[in-house]
Amino acid sequence: MFKKESKLKRFDFVLMITTILLSIYGFIMINSATMSKAAGSEPFLKTQIIAFALGMGALFVLVLIDYDIYGNFYIPIYVLTNLLLLYTLINPVEASEWGDVRSWIAIGPVSFQPSEVAKFGVIISLAKFIDINKDDMNQPLILLKILLFASLPVGLIMLQPDLGTALVFVFFIALMIYIAGLDRKYVLAVLVIGLILIIAGITVFFQIMEDYTLGEDYRFDRIVTFFYPELDPDDTGYQVIQSKTAIGSGMIYGRGLYKGVQNQLGYLPTKETDFIFAVIGEELGLVGGLILLFLYAVLLYRLIRIAKNAANMFGSLIVTGITAMLLFHIFENIGMTMGLMPVTGIPLPFISYGGTFMLVNMISIGLCLSVGMKRGKIDLNDF
Repeated sequence: MFKKESKLKRFDFVLMITTILLSIYGFIMINSATMSKAAGSEPFLKTQIIAFALGMGALFVLVLIDYDIYGNFYIPIYVLTNLLLLYTLINPVEASEWGDVRSWIAIGPVSFQPSEVAKFGVIISLAKFIDINKDDMNQPLILLKILLFASLPVGLIMLQPDLGTALVFVFFIALMIYIAGLDRKYVLAVLVIGLILIIAGITVFFQIMEDYTLGEDYRFDRIVTFFYPELDPDDTGYQVIQSKTAIGSGMIYGRGLYKGVQNQLGYLPTKETDFIFAVIGEELGLVGGLILLFLYAVLLYRLIRIAKNAANMFGSLIVTGITAMLLFHIFENIGMTMGLMPVTGIPLPFISYGGTFMLVNMISIGLCLSVGMKRGKIDLNDF
């Protein structure tokens, strides 16, 4: 635990304020995105605000806990994480608009996505596992052991199948291993293999496209319509076309809050979740988008500083994993709304509607603030 006189000085107020500002930004945009719905915006805002309040409570509790305690239980955390993901495959919430996707479970009246909770389990357990093996991690057998340790939960998520979430895991796992001191020869090997796979994938894609008919596989449809959304403007390409239209129509200053045509007339799909950035682009324009990106830049900058100045590798890797997770969400979500990335159903941190997702975001910041409370010599409040 921490000495009382050091708590206030070590608390990263800039990170806290930025988190609150992002959440308020999200409340405003969710309000706008749900005004045209039959139930109105009240139930959506109520859920989001309650999740934010619960998240704030969890955040302050986490700040008061020495994060090193979690490392002592990394094996039980890892086991419970994988059991939760396994349970999702065995007893999922039935019926999905995306087909046979088993990524949600229900406990009483509450439904949630276990893979969101699993992010913390994987980040904490992998951070400790790497920390234990950090001196020998570049030995082939030790590195293989770390990769196998990280691969099990990713494999369970792939079986759901939930490619978008699996990619989030792969990204933050890779960055955690790299930051821990992965030898350049392995990095180079991964880059070469990745390049070969990309070339092979593109080749196979165009071969399949010669005889492929839209509707045969929803996952491949998303890839096809990423390159050619106009091939299916009424179904799989509809989201991207409407999103790009909304963002483009906003121009510099936007049409005005609550005045978006694509948004308010219902042309924009999943506008309170996956495509909420399109609402921002249409109603607040380039200026609104840049303000959001600035807040995200401040958030990520503060997290990187905490990771860099953490008291130990375990803490540094926890923050690295969370930072990478948030970065991937931001990059993928904004990219897909502009047609620059495939549509994967990845929400926008603190902005997209979703009680579980908001709670996960707030807990993430709480863990990072906890690590920051045990930082070294640099004062993080010197912005």
